[in-house]
Amino acid sequence: MTRRLDALLRDIRACRICEAHLPLGPNPVLRASATARILVVGQAPGTKVHATGIPWNDASGERLRAWMGVDRDVFYDESRIAIVPMGFCYPGRGKGGDNPPRPECRKTWHPQLIPLLTNVRLTLLIGQYAQAYFLRERRKASLTATVQAFDEYLPDFIPTVHPSPRNQGWLKRHAWFERDLLPVLRERVHALL
Repeated sequence: MTRRLDALLRDIRACRICEAHLPLGPNPVLRASATARILVVGQAPGTKVHATGIPWNDASGERLRAWMGVDRDVFYDESRIAIVPMGFCYPGRGKGGDNPPRPECRKTWHPQLIPLLTNVRLTLLIGQYAQAYFLRERRKASLTATVQAFDEYLPDFIPTVHPSPRNQGWLKRHAWFERDLLPVLRERVHALL
């Protein structure tokens, strides 16, 4: 299993499938290990992550680690936490921020990769793209409704809003997120570490 995963990760990191659509070129960013018990699934790398090759190496990552109650050393220990975004490369800018993740990763790599992460006991679904892929018809009509119903997806999944500073307004309008969801998230994370 570990050899298959290592070979697949090498193939993913060498991927050039959607190169023509990537303004900064391909640079697949992910981390995974067969021993990981927590899987973090976000959208796609931003420009800072693209430049450094380190997932969640930005202000969103700082907030995400605070939400989870872990430091950088724990977060980047791929033997414990796998980080597999819906799109592995920076997709470029759109009108309201970064473009959506390219669909090629979801179609080509996720069906091969996710089944190899057999020790995962909690998947953190960050944003609508991860929630759509993993929850499918169980997802609610809106991201807010899906996140608010987080207890329906336990113990396997916890859906969250993206920790981007741009979502500060959403977090202020939905005080239940910090009050109700984050303590459960931290408890699940710490129980699995």
